[in-house]
Amino acid sequence: MQDERLVAFERLLNIMDDLRAKCPWDQKQTMESLRHLTIEETYELSDAIVSNDWKGIKEELGDLFLHLVFYARIGKEETKFDVADVLNAVCEKLIHRHPHIYGDVKVADEDEVKRNWEQLKLKEGKKSVLEGVSNGLPAINKAQRIQDKVRAIGFDWDDKSQVMLKIEEEIAELKEAVEIGNGTEIELEFGDVVFALINYSRFINVDAEAALEKTNQKFMKRFRWMENYANENKMNMHEMNLEQLDEIWNLAKKELINSTK
Repeated sequence: MQDERLVAFERLLNIMDDLRAKCPWDQKQTMESLRHLTIEETYELSDAIVSNDWKGIKEELGDLFLHLVFYARIGKEETKFDVADVLNAVCEKLIHRHPHIYGDVKVADEDEVKRNWEQLKLKEGKKSVLEGVSNGLPAINKAQRIQDKVRAIGFDWDDKSQVMLKIEEEIAELKEAVEIGNGTEIELEFGDVVFALINYSRFINVDAEAALEKTNQKFMKRFRWMENYANENKMNMHEMNLEQLDEIWNLAKKELINSTK
């Protein structure tokens, strides 16, 4: 009996071959033209994950699989690599970096696995544990990756209380910069506060990016409720003062909380 996973993957490869050979749009695509589309698809997957939309996750994963196969097909046409080269390379890397699974190395916990991972990367020729942090990442994601990387070699706080003290210290420095009115220092100190908050999120097992996005979605949902309420009651939000807007905002909070019970 054939493995359905392999059959489905082969089907996708065959379809990509057809598209590349027969479709004018697909024939024109390059690594560069696909790049921004891949980023867009990745964000759509992220949205589906944040929304806990399993149907959407399945659909967006399919779109990303298509992009990965597309890149591999272009690599084959350029005689640089094919999909087998890509998959074999990642398999070899995973085996090499999991000696506790495929070798005789013993590990006590997740942290030790991460430390071994970073040490193996350095042995492979990496000059810094931070080499794997992409410059193209959004700032919050980049901060998370930086903190995870340095944590793997033991450069980290012992517990969350220390991080909270650091947050308070950074907020005090931000207040001082604001009082002085130094724009450059304000920006730097604000960045330090955000970096410390992201650090704290790790210690309380919160994904800072996901948490902020959920807050964005919550705010947008409440504000749209406000707009609908104002329209239904013939109110012009542009002519209302902050106290009046706050009153509708509180109604929105109450209404939306009740609607989820």
